[in-house]
Amino acid sequence: MSNINLIDSFQEFKEFKNIDRPTVISVLEEVFRSMLRKKYGTDENCDVIVNPDNGDLEIWRTRKVMEDGFSEDDDLEIELAEAKQLDADLEVGDDYIEQITLESFGRRAILAARQTLVSKVLELEKDEIFKKYKDRVGEIVTGEVYQVWKKETLVLDDEGNELLMPKTEQIPADYFKKGDTVRAVISKVEMINATPKIIISRIAPEFLQRLFEIEVPEIFDGLITIKKIVREPGERAKVAVESYDDRIDPVGACVGMKGSRIHGIVRELKNENIDVINFTNNISLYIQRALSPAKITSIKLDDVTKHASVYLKPDQVSLAIGRGGHNIKLAGKLTGFEIDVYREAGEEDEDVDIEEFSDEIDSWIIDELKAIGCDTAKSVLALSIDELVKRTDLEEETIKEVVGILQSEFE
Repeated sequence: MSNINLIDSFQEFKEFKNIDRPTVISVLEEVFRSMLRKKYGTDENCDVIVNPDNGDLEIWRTRKVMEDGFSEDDDLEIELAEAKQLDADLEVGDDYIEQITLESFGRRAILAARQTLVSKVLELEKDEIFKKYKDRVGEIVTGEVYQVWKKETLVLDDEGNELLMPKTEQIPADYFKKGDTVRAVISKVEMINATPKIIISRIAPEFLQRLFEIEVPEIFDGLITIKKIVREPGERAKVAVESYDDRIDPVGACVGMKGSRIHGIVRELKNENIDVINFTNNISLYIQRALSPAKITSIKLDDVTKHASVYLKPDQVSLAIGRGGHNIKLAGKLTGFEIDVYREAGEEDEDVDIEEFSDEIDSWIIDELKAIGCDTAKSVLALSIDELVKRTDLEEETIKEVVGILQSEFE
Protein backbone atom coordinates (compact mmCIF):
# COMPACT_ATOMS: atom_id res chain seq x y z
CA MET A 1 0.00 0.00 0.00
CA SER A 2 2.98 2.29 0.67
CA ASN A 3 3.90 1.99 -3.00
CA ILE A 4 0.38 2.65 -4.30
CA ASN A 5 0.22 4.40 -7.65
CA LEU A 6 -1.87 7.35 -6.55
CA ILE A 7 -1.74 9.21 -9.85
CA ASP A 8 -3.30 6.26 -11.65
CA SER A 9 -5.87 5.76 -8.90
CA PHE A 10 -7.17 9.21 -9.83
CA GLN A 11 -6.69 8.70 -13.56
CA GLU A 12 -10.39 9.15 -14.31
CA PHE A 13 -10.25 12.70 -12.99
CA LYS A 14 -7.03 13.55 -14.79
CA GLU A 15 -8.27 12.28 -18.15
CA PHE A 16 -11.85 13.45 -17.95
CA LYS A 17 -10.99 16.87 -16.61
CA ASN A 18 -7.85 17.30 -18.70
CA ILE A 19 -5.67 18.63 -15.88
CA ASP A 20 -1.97 18.28 -16.61
CA ARG A 21 0.20 15.81 -14.67
CA PRO A 22 2.37 18.41 -12.83
CA THR A 23 -0.77 20.06 -11.47
CA VAL A 24 -2.15 16.74 -10.19
CA ILE A 25 1.25 15.98 -8.59
CA SER A 26 1.36 19.36 -6.82
CA VAL A 27 -2.19 18.81 -5.54
CA LEU A 28 -1.23 15.31 -4.33
CA GLU A 29 1.80 16.71 -2.53
CA GLU A 30 -0.25 19.39 -0.80
CA VAL A 31 -2.91 16.85 0.30
CA PHE A 32 -0.29 14.61 1.91
CA ARG A 33 1.56 17.50 3.49
CA SER A 34 -1.74 18.43 5.10
CA MET A 35 -2.03 14.86 6.44
CA LEU A 36 1.53 15.08 7.81
CA ARG A 37 0.79 18.36 9.60
CA LYS A 38 -2.30 16.80 11.14
CA LYS A 39 -0.39 13.68 12.28
CA TYR A 40 2.97 15.16 13.35
CA GLY A 41 2.19 18.85 13.88
CA THR A 42 4.62 19.93 11.14
CA ASP A 43 5.74 18.92 7.67
CA GLU A 44 8.87 21.06 7.51
CA ASN A 45 11.12 18.04 8.10
CA CYS A 46 9.26 15.84 5.59
CA ASP A 47 9.84 15.22 1.90
CA VAL A 48 6.91 14.16 -0.28
CA ILE A 49 8.14 12.68 -3.55
CA VAL A 50 5.77 11.80 -6.38
CA ASN A 51 7.28 10.11 -9.42
CA PRO A 52 5.89 12.01 -12.45
CA ASP A 53 6.38 9.00 -14.73
CA ASN A 54 4.50 6.29 -12.85
CA GLY A 55 2.84 8.16 -9.99
CA ASP A 56 4.62 6.25 -7.17
CA LEU A 57 4.55 8.11 -3.86
CA GLU A 58 7.28 8.25 -1.22
CA ILE A 59 7.20 10.18 2.07
CA TRP A 60 10.42 10.65 4.06
CA ARG A 61 10.69 12.16 7.55
CA THR A 62 13.97 13.47 9.00
CA ARG A 63 14.64 13.89 12.78
CA LYS A 64 17.81 15.06 14.55
CA VAL A 65 19.41 12.50 16.97
CA MET A 66 19.70 14.07 20.45
CA GLU A 67 21.28 12.89 23.73
CA ASP A 68 18.89 10.98 25.93
CA GLY A 69 16.76 13.35 27.98
CA PHE A 70 17.56 16.36 25.76
CA SER A 71 14.86 15.90 23.11
CA GLU A 72 12.40 18.81 23.28
CA ASP A 73 10.21 18.04 20.24
CA ASP A 74 9.51 14.43 19.28
CA ASP A 75 8.28 15.55 15.88
CA LEU A 76 11.63 17.08 14.98
CA GLU A 77 14.04 15.16 17.26
CA ILE A 78 14.69 11.59 18.45
CA GLU A 79 16.63 10.44 21.53
CA LEU A 80 19.81 8.40 21.00
CA ALA A 81 18.53 5.24 22.75
CA GLU A 82 15.47 5.08 20.52
CA ALA A 83 17.53 5.88 17.42
CA LYS A 84 20.03 3.09 18.22
CA GLN A 85 17.19 0.56 18.29
CA LEU A 86 16.27 1.62 14.75
CA ASP A 87 19.82 2.02 13.42
CA ALA A 88 22.83 1.00 15.55
CA ASP A 89 25.22 3.23 13.55
CA LEU A 90 23.48 6.50 14.50
CA GLU A 91 25.22 8.99 16.80
CA VAL A 92 24.19 12.28 18.46
CA GLY A 93 23.89 15.02 15.82
CA ASP A 94 23.08 12.59 12.97
CA ASP A 95 19.87 12.74 10.99
CA TYR A 96 17.49 9.83 11.39
CA ILE A 97 15.56 9.41 8.13
CA GLU A 98 12.52 7.14 8.05
CA GLN A 99 10.00 6.33 5.33
CA ILE A 100 6.37 7.04 6.24
CA THR A 101 3.96 4.45 4.86
CA LEU A 102 0.37 5.13 3.96
CA GLU A 103 -0.74 2.47 6.46
CA SER A 104 0.58 4.64 9.26
CA PHE A 105 -2.02 7.31 8.49
CA GLY A 106 -4.91 4.88 8.88
CA ARG A 107 -7.69 3.91 6.51
CA ARG A 108 -9.99 6.81 7.41
CA ALA A 109 -7.27 9.40 6.81
CA ILE A 110 -6.49 7.88 3.40
CA LEU A 111 -10.18 7.93 2.38
CA ALA A 112 -10.40 11.53 3.55
CA ALA A 113 -7.29 12.34 1.50
CA ARG A 114 -8.85 10.84 -1.58
CA GLN A 115 -12.01 12.88 -1.06
CA THR A 116 -9.95 16.03 -0.57
CA LEU A 117 -8.00 15.30 -3.75
CA VAL A 118 -11.19 14.74 -5.75
CA SER A 119 -12.58 18.02 -4.43
CA LYS A 120 -9.39 19.94 -5.23
CA VAL A 121 -9.15 18.43 -8.73
CA LEU A 122 -12.74 19.43 -9.49
CA GLU A 123 -12.10 22.90 -8.13
CA LEU A 124 -8.96 23.22 -10.23
CA GLU A 125 -10.81 22.04 -13.29
CA LYS A 126 -13.50 24.68 -12.80
CA ASP A 127 -10.84 27.36 -12.46
CA GLU A 128 -9.07 26.08 -15.59
CA ILE A 129 -12.29 26.13 -17.62
CA PHE A 130 -13.08 29.64 -16.40
CA LYS A 131 -9.59 30.95 -17.28
CA LYS A 132 -9.59 29.19 -20.63
CA TYR A 133 -12.93 30.60 -21.76
CA LYS A 134 -12.54 34.02 -20.12
CA ASP A 135 -9.70 34.66 -22.57
CA ARG A 136 -11.78 33.42 -25.51
CA VAL A 137 -14.76 35.79 -25.27
CA GLY A 138 -15.57 36.89 -28.83
CA GLU A 139 -14.19 33.71 -30.43
CA ILE A 140 -16.24 31.19 -32.40
CA VAL A 141 -16.68 27.77 -30.81
CA THR A 142 -18.09 24.62 -32.36
CA GLY A 143 -19.93 22.11 -30.22
CA GLU A 144 -22.49 19.35 -30.18
CA VAL A 145 -26.02 19.84 -28.93
CA TYR A 146 -26.43 17.66 -25.86
CA GLN A 147 -29.82 18.74 -24.57
CA VAL A 148 -32.55 21.14 -25.66
CA TRP A 149 -34.78 22.83 -23.10
CA LYS A 150 -37.51 25.40 -23.49
CA LYS A 151 -35.38 28.41 -22.54
CA GLU A 152 -31.86 27.25 -23.41
CA THR A 153 -29.76 24.66 -25.20
CA LEU A 154 -26.84 22.77 -23.66
CA VAL A 155 -23.85 22.37 -25.98
CA LEU A 156 -20.69 20.34 -25.29
CA ASP A 157 -17.36 21.39 -26.76
CA ASP A 158 -14.64 18.99 -27.97
CA GLU A 159 -13.43 18.46 -24.39
CA GLY A 160 -16.89 17.86 -22.94
CA ASN A 161 -17.17 21.29 -21.30
CA GLU A 162 -20.71 22.61 -20.96
CA LEU A 163 -21.74 25.70 -22.94
CA LEU A 164 -25.17 27.31 -22.56
CA MET A 165 -27.03 28.99 -25.41
CA PRO A 166 -30.17 30.77 -24.11
CA LYS A 167 -33.16 31.02 -26.43
CA THR A 168 -32.63 34.79 -26.46
CA GLU A 169 -29.17 34.23 -28.00
CA GLN A 170 -30.50 32.06 -30.85
CA ILE A 171 -31.64 33.18 -34.28
CA PRO A 172 -35.47 32.96 -34.40
CA ALA A 173 -35.28 30.33 -37.18
CA ASP A 174 -32.80 28.16 -35.26
CA TYR A 175 -33.99 24.65 -34.50
CA PHE A 176 -31.68 22.18 -32.79
CA LYS A 177 -31.93 18.57 -31.74
CA LYS A 178 -29.54 16.36 -29.79
CA GLY A 179 -26.41 15.48 -31.77
CA ASP A 180 -26.52 18.55 -34.04
CA THR A 181 -23.28 20.47 -34.58
CA VAL A 182 -23.63 24.15 -33.79
CA ARG A 183 -21.39 27.18 -34.21
CA ALA A 184 -21.67 30.24 -31.99
CA VAL A 185 -19.55 32.97 -30.45
CA ILE A 186 -18.54 32.99 -26.78
CA SER A 187 -20.36 36.04 -25.44
CA LYS A 188 -20.03 35.87 -21.64
CA VAL A 189 -18.11 33.84 -19.05
CA GLU A 190 -18.87 34.18 -15.36
CA MET A 191 -18.35 32.27 -12.12
CA ILE A 192 -21.60 31.41 -10.32
CA ASN A 193 -21.36 29.52 -7.01
CA ALA A 194 -17.78 28.47 -7.86
CA THR A 195 -18.97 26.97 -11.16
CA PRO A 196 -18.09 28.53 -14.54
CA LYS A 197 -21.07 29.52 -16.71
CA ILE A 198 -20.20 29.94 -20.38
CA ILE A 199 -22.83 31.69 -22.52
CA ILE A 200 -22.63 31.38 -26.30
CA SER A 201 -24.57 33.44 -28.85
CA ARG A 202 -25.59 33.29 -32.49
CA ILE A 203 -27.19 36.76 -32.57
CA ALA A 204 -24.20 38.84 -31.43
CA PRO A 205 -22.57 41.08 -34.09
CA GLU A 206 -19.25 39.42 -33.16
CA PHE A 207 -20.58 36.10 -34.49
CA LEU A 208 -21.13 37.63 -37.93
CA GLN A 209 -17.71 39.32 -37.76
CA ARG A 210 -15.96 36.00 -37.00
CA LEU A 211 -17.81 34.31 -39.88
CA PHE A 212 -16.53 37.02 -42.24
CA GLU A 213 -12.99 36.52 -40.91
CA ILE A 214 -13.28 32.80 -41.69
CA GLU A 215 -14.73 33.27 -45.19
CA VAL A 216 -12.78 36.36 -46.31
CA PRO A 217 -8.96 35.97 -46.12
CA GLU A 218 -8.45 39.71 -46.70
CA ILE A 219 -10.29 40.47 -43.43
CA PHE A 220 -8.32 37.83 -41.53
CA ASP A 221 -5.07 39.26 -42.93
CA GLY A 222 -6.06 42.82 -41.99
CA LEU A 223 -6.24 44.15 -45.56
CA ILE A 224 -9.95 44.84 -45.07
CA THR A 225 -11.38 46.15 -41.80
CA ILE A 226 -14.93 45.70 -40.57
CA LYS A 227 -15.84 49.13 -39.21
CA LYS A 228 -19.26 48.26 -37.80
CA ILE A 229 -21.91 45.54 -37.84
CA VAL A 230 -25.60 45.93 -37.00
CA ARG A 231 -28.09 43.07 -37.08
CA GLU A 232 -31.72 42.10 -36.81
CA PRO A 233 -30.91 38.39 -36.29
CA GLY A 234 -32.42 36.14 -38.92
CA GLU A 235 -33.79 39.11 -40.87
CA ARG A 236 -31.14 41.56 -42.02
CA ALA A 237 -27.63 42.76 -41.27
CA LYS A 238 -25.50 45.63 -42.49
CA VAL A 239 -21.72 45.43 -42.51
CA ALA A 240 -19.56 48.51 -43.14
CA VAL A 241 -16.12 47.61 -44.50
CA GLU A 242 -13.02 49.57 -45.45
CA SER A 243 -9.87 48.66 -47.35
CA TYR A 244 -6.45 50.18 -46.74
CA ASP A 245 -5.28 49.00 -50.15
CA ASP A 246 -6.74 50.94 -53.09
CA ARG A 247 -6.36 47.87 -55.28
CA ILE A 248 -8.82 45.89 -53.17
CA ASP A 249 -12.58 46.38 -53.50
CA PRO A 250 -13.75 45.61 -49.94
CA VAL A 251 -17.37 44.94 -50.89
CA GLY A 252 -16.43 42.70 -53.82
CA ALA A 253 -13.93 40.78 -51.69
CA CYS A 254 -16.53 40.17 -48.96
CA VAL A 255 -19.24 39.06 -51.36
CA GLY A 256 -16.94 36.93 -53.52
CA MET A 257 -17.32 35.75 -57.10
CA LYS A 258 -21.06 35.31 -57.72
CA GLY A 259 -21.62 35.61 -53.98
CA SER A 260 -19.48 32.55 -53.22
CA ARG A 261 -18.06 33.94 -49.97
CA ILE A 262 -21.20 35.45 -48.51
CA HIS A 263 -23.49 32.52 -49.37
CA GLY A 264 -21.95 30.33 -46.66
CA ILE A 265 -22.49 33.07 -44.07
CA VAL A 266 -26.09 33.62 -45.17
CA ARG A 267 -26.81 29.87 -44.84
CA GLU A 268 -25.24 29.77 -41.37
CA LEU A 269 -27.47 32.69 -40.31
CA LYS A 270 -30.68 31.05 -41.62
CA ASN A 271 -30.89 33.20 -44.78
CA GLU A 272 -30.29 36.51 -43.03
CA ASN A 273 -30.10 39.24 -45.68
CA ILE A 274 -26.60 40.77 -45.46
CA ASP A 275 -25.79 44.17 -46.97
CA VAL A 276 -22.05 44.87 -47.29
CA ILE A 277 -21.32 48.56 -47.82
CA ASN A 278 -18.23 50.72 -48.25
CA PHE A 279 -17.46 52.78 -45.15
CA THR A 280 -16.86 56.50 -45.67
CA ASN A 281 -16.43 59.57 -43.44
CA ASN A 282 -18.78 61.46 -45.76
CA ILE A 283 -21.97 61.12 -43.66
CA SER A 284 -24.31 61.99 -46.51
CA LEU A 285 -22.77 59.32 -48.74
CA TYR A 286 -22.62 56.87 -45.83
CA ILE A 287 -26.37 57.23 -45.18
CA GLN A 288 -27.03 56.85 -48.89
CA ARG A 289 -25.07 53.60 -48.96
CA ALA A 290 -26.66 52.41 -45.70
CA LEU A 291 -30.16 52.75 -47.16
CA SER A 292 -29.23 50.55 -50.12
CA PRO A 293 -30.87 49.21 -52.26
CA ALA A 294 -33.02 52.37 -52.25
CA LYS A 295 -31.85 55.25 -54.45
CA ILE A 296 -31.94 58.60 -52.67
CA THR A 297 -32.73 61.89 -54.39
CA SER A 298 -31.50 64.28 -51.68
CA ILE A 299 -30.53 64.42 -47.98
CA LYS A 300 -30.72 67.15 -45.34
CA LEU A 301 -28.48 66.62 -42.31
CA ASP A 302 -28.53 68.10 -38.83
CA ASP A 303 -25.17 67.22 -37.26
CA VAL A 304 -26.19 68.65 -33.89
CA THR A 305 -29.30 66.51 -33.36
CA LYS A 306 -27.92 63.65 -35.49
CA HIS A 307 -31.00 63.75 -37.64
CA ALA A 308 -31.26 63.07 -41.38
CA SER A 309 -34.19 63.87 -43.66
CA VAL A 310 -34.02 61.67 -46.74
CA TYR A 311 -36.07 62.37 -49.87
CA LEU A 312 -36.82 59.63 -52.38
CA LYS A 313 -39.05 58.97 -55.35
CA PRO A 314 -42.28 57.21 -54.30
CA ASP A 315 -41.22 53.86 -55.78
CA GLN A 316 -38.02 53.90 -53.66
CA VAL A 317 -39.64 54.55 -50.27
CA SER A 318 -40.60 50.92 -49.59
CA LEU A 319 -37.05 49.83 -50.47
CA ALA A 320 -35.60 52.36 -48.03
CA ILE A 321 -37.89 51.27 -45.21
CA GLY A 322 -37.59 47.57 -45.96
CA ARG A 323 -39.74 44.68 -44.78
CA GLY A 324 -40.79 45.28 -41.21
CA GLY A 325 -38.82 48.55 -41.21
CA HIS A 326 -35.55 46.64 -40.80
CA ASN A 327 -33.64 48.47 -43.54
CA ILE A 328 -34.16 52.00 -42.20
CA LYS A 329 -33.73 50.89 -38.58
CA LEU A 330 -30.37 49.23 -39.31
CA ALA A 331 -29.22 52.17 -41.46
CA GLY A 332 -29.86 54.43 -38.47
CA LYS A 333 -27.88 52.17 -36.12
CA LEU A 334 -25.02 51.89 -38.60
CA THR A 335 -24.65 55.62 -39.25
CA GLY A 336 -25.65 56.91 -35.81
CA PHE A 337 -28.29 59.19 -37.35
CA GLU A 338 -32.05 59.18 -36.86
CA ILE A 339 -33.38 58.86 -40.40
CA ASP A 340 -36.76 60.11 -41.61
CA VAL A 341 -37.92 59.18 -45.09
CA TYR A 342 -40.03 61.52 -47.25
CA ARG A 343 -41.66 60.97 -50.62
CA GLU A 344 -40.46 63.50 -53.12
CA ALA A 345 -43.23 65.40 -54.89
CA GLY A 346 -43.44 63.84 -58.31
CA GLU A 347 -45.20 64.35 -61.56
CA GLU A 348 -48.96 64.05 -61.66
CA ASP A 349 -48.98 60.71 -63.40
CA GLU A 350 -46.48 59.20 -60.95
CA ASP A 351 -47.91 56.20 -59.12
CA VAL A 352 -47.15 54.84 -55.64
CA ASP A 353 -46.59 51.19 -54.73
CA ILE A 354 -49.41 50.01 -52.45
CA GLU A 355 -46.82 48.57 -50.05
CA GLU A 356 -45.92 52.19 -49.25
CA PHE A 357 -49.13 52.41 -47.23
CA SER A 358 -48.32 49.49 -44.93
CA ASP A 359 -48.18 51.85 -41.96
CA GLU A 360 -51.82 52.90 -42.58
CA ILE A 361 -53.36 49.83 -44.22
CA ASP A 362 -53.20 46.34 -42.69
CA SER A 363 -50.97 43.89 -44.57
CA TRP A 364 -53.80 41.36 -45.12
CA ILE A 365 -55.86 44.07 -46.88
CA ILE A 366 -52.87 44.96 -49.08
CA ASP A 367 -52.50 41.25 -49.92
CA GLU A 368 -56.19 41.08 -50.92
CA LEU A 369 -55.75 44.03 -53.30
CA LYS A 370 -52.53 42.64 -54.76
CA ALA A 371 -54.27 39.31 -55.35
CA ILE A 372 -56.59 41.02 -57.86
CA GLY A 373 -53.68 42.79 -59.57
CA CYS A 374 -53.94 46.13 -57.74
CA ASP A 375 -50.35 46.66 -56.60
CA THR A 376 -50.26 50.47 -56.91
CA ALA A 377 -52.44 53.25 -55.51
CA LYS A 378 -53.74 54.36 -58.90
CA SER A 379 -54.61 50.81 -59.96
CA VAL A 380 -56.92 50.60 -56.92
CA LEU A 381 -58.45 54.04 -57.52
CA ALA A 382 -59.11 53.11 -61.16
CA LEU A 383 -61.77 50.63 -59.97
CA SER A 384 -65.13 51.59 -58.47
CA ILE A 385 -65.98 50.69 -54.90
CA ASP A 386 -68.61 48.20 -56.11
CA GLU A 387 -66.05 46.54 -58.37
CA LEU A 388 -63.53 46.28 -55.54
CA VAL A 389 -66.14 44.76 -53.18
CA LYS A 390 -67.14 42.26 -55.86
CA ARG A 391 -63.58 41.19 -56.69
CA THR A 392 -62.21 40.97 -53.13
CA ASP A 393 -63.38 39.52 -49.83
CA LEU A 394 -63.28 42.98 -48.26
CA GLU A 395 -66.22 44.79 -46.66
CA GLU A 396 -67.53 47.96 -48.37
CA GLU A 397 -66.64 50.03 -45.29
CA THR A 398 -63.04 48.74 -45.44
CA ILE A 399 -62.82 49.54 -49.16
CA LYS A 400 -64.02 53.11 -48.57
CA GLU A 401 -61.38 53.64 -45.85
CA VAL A 402 -58.63 52.30 -48.15
CA VAL A 403 -59.75 54.49 -51.06
CA GLY A 404 -59.80 57.55 -48.77
CA ILE A 405 -56.22 56.88 -47.67
CA LEU A 406 -55.02 56.39 -51.26
CA GLN A 407 -56.81 59.51 -52.57
CA SER A 408 -55.23 61.68 -49.87
CA GLU A 409 -51.82 60.74 -51.30
CA PHE A 410 -52.59 62.59 -54.55
CA GLU A 411 -54.35 65.62 -53.08
